[in-house]
Amino acid sequence: MEVKAIKGDKDSIMVEIKGDTISFANLIAEELWEIKDVKEAAAIKEHPYLSEPRVYVKANDPKKALVTAAKEVQNKVKEIEKEFQMSSKK
Repeated sequence: MEVKAIKGDKDSIMVEIKGDTISFANLIAEELWEIKDVKEAAAIKEHPYLSEPRVYVKANDPKKALVTAAKEVQNKVKEIEKEFQMSSKK
């Protein structure tokens, strides 16, 4: 996976997520909405076959918001992994 900033200014940014699906972009966008500072967040896929998914965020510090959302997704994945491991031991 590669994340590339497409455009942005001091209070918004759009990043392209190469090598992943719109589902991952949706997951990040959902986590962004949980951050108090975020004013707008969206996952975008312009064409189902020809474009990469993108995430747009508008906040006081959009880069910080993206990092925070990514860390939250990572924490949730770790929790799910732990639950799967525990359930497979039963």
